Amino acid sequence: MIKKKSIKFLQGVIVLISILMVVILIRIPLTEGRATNIGLFSIYSDPFILYGYVASIAFFIVLYMAFKLLGYIGQNQAFSTKAFKALKSIKYYSILLSILIVLAGIYVRLFHHKEDDPAGFLVICFVTAFVSIVVAISSAIFEKLLQNAIDLKSENDLTI
Repeated sequence: MIKKKSIKFLQGVIVLISILMVVILIRIPLTEGRATNIGLFSIYSDPFILYGYVASIAFFIVLYMAFKLLGYIGQNQAFSTKAFKALKSIKYYSILLSILIVLAGIYVRLFHHKEDDPAGFLVICFVTAFVSIVVAISSAIFEKLLQNAIDLKSENDLTI
């Protein structure tokens, strides 16, 4: 009973993170940085802001896969191939997200206006890329453990 409540709580946290990120993706371009002097509709056609939206797709896929993984755990399918595939997806999309974040940081570092100080953005890029790599490494470790458990389970099923 507590297990189901914990899983539902964690899934709720993932939904709240998703909603918060959608709000941030809509609100921040209106108030920050290069978009403060751009018209309302021109903001969403700015190539850098569009790049941020495209890069965020990987983030939302990771959240969706984590939500599905929690669902598999709640259905007592933690040692299934579905859970393994979800972990693998989390790993790959986390790596992709960190690459996209680093590319954005490099772009800003190389092509920022000389009057602008990109230090804050670069720190945010560094921290988010680091977090994304930690998620990828953790997923890889759990994926390896899960693969070993699945292999052990299939060996036991064959001997019985």
